[in-house]
Amino acid sequence: MAIYHMQAKVVSRGSGRSAVAASAYMSCSRMYNDYDGIQHDYTRKQGLIYQEVMLPPMAPLEWNDREQLWNAVEENEKTKDSRLAREFVVALPVELDKDSNISLLQDFIKKIL
Repeated sequence: MAIYHMQAKVVSRGSGRSAVAASAYMSCSRMYNDYDGIQHDYTRKQGLIYQEVMLPPMAPLEWNDREQLWNAVEENEKTKDSRLAREFVVALPVELDKDSNISLLQDFIKKIL
């Protein structure tokens, strides 16, 4: 039986967070934050099953690189309490296989883009 759970959080400078750091953590990658000069390295973090950058059709092609995307966000938002991103935590049905869960999430993201 599926248990439904979804949590939406704001990635905000006011709470001491960075969009670049959050993206590096979620993608288990290494990214340099141009805004504060900090290198965020989460390449040793394990557990990543799938990753993809999904953008609206009018987004610049260079934003397919998540480091460029989130550094552009950091550069555009100037205030110390800027809301940089939203993070969604979703419980996926265990009854579905990996590919079905990925498809489910892709459909959801397409609807909110």
